[in-house]
Amino acid sequence: MGSFKDVVGHKDIIEYIRTAVKEKKVSHAYILNGERGSGKKMLANLFAAALLCEQGGPDPCNSCHSCLQAESGNHPDIIRVTHDKPNTISVEDIRVQVNQDIQIRPYQGPYKVYIIPEAELMTAQAQNALLKTIEEPPEYAVIFLLTENAQMLLPTITSRCVMLKLRNIRDTLIKKYLMEKLKAPDYKADMCTAFAQGNMGRAILLANSEHFNEIRDEAVQLLKHINEMEIGEIVKAVKRIGEYKLEINDYLDIIMIWYRDVLLYKATRDVDKAVFKDQIKFIKERARESSYEGIERILEGLEKAKMRLSANVNFDLVMELLLLTIKEN
Repeated sequence: MGSFKDVVGHKDIIEYIRTAVKEKKVSHAYILNGERGSGKKMLANLFAAALLCEQGGPDPCNSCHSCLQAESGNHPDIIRVTHDKPNTISVEDIRVQVNQDIQIRPYQGPYKVYIIPEAELMTAQAQNALLKTIEEPPEYAVIFLLTENAQMLLPTITSRCVMLKLRNIRDTLIKKYLMEKLKAPDYKADMCTAFAQGNMGRAILLANSEHFNEIRDEAVQLLKHINEMEIGEIVKAVKRIGEYKLEINDYLDIIMIWYRDVLLYKATRDVDKAVFKDQIKFIKERARESSYEGIERILEGLEKAKMRLSANVNFDLVMELLLLTIKEN
């Protein structure tokens, strides 16, 4: 399980948690709010383990019986709420797994901890059922609501919880982690860091993904040769891109970062800050051939393509229009 020392970033939140555990000033309910991959689950697990550690915290000792149970996922006083329906946490889920269970005292520790992942999936009825417990919790109860969007929770819930908002992690910390812990080469660490946009979970996922390298190579080949491509070749290219429909935002982000490199080089002639360092020859060529206005149109085209795809506009149509915008500019 590790300790809070293993967490990259989130220093303020970690300091708050350690102080709460150490001074036994623990709230009955917390909201951990942050995008997917930001570290909500890790922090909740460490917080729960620290609360129940037989050494008294503020970090889990990772050696006592309680910590070993927490690490294996078998601690009787750490309850992770699950749901059968893929996009809904029902009122019955909350009643059975939280409201009824919480009346039973902890089996072995001073606290009984409930972790509710994807809390934004709770129906209004489920949230109202949970509200009754949050308003009058047993003294030993601690509830963690993990969410990507705290605005989906009722104001009556959020007003009774301590909000811990996970913010983006600095690029320098992410790159250092990828290079030191995952042994990612410099150029790959740069690429994954640029894509992650402050999200450590996403950076790790990309660094470990062979598929990501495949998408990157496909996009780079397109960008290197798009100026010479005829309409028929562009249509074929769209068909190939269709193979990456599920990762289309990654594909579009690759193109966006390529053109940011082009814009950066055009403006500064500085290659050190480029993400595509291994493609600098082609970055320079594109910078010479494209105007500032043309690059701006391409970047705007990329944003429009993302919006259209999220609105379920025809995939081939959106991509053909985007590639023509790139070719013309």
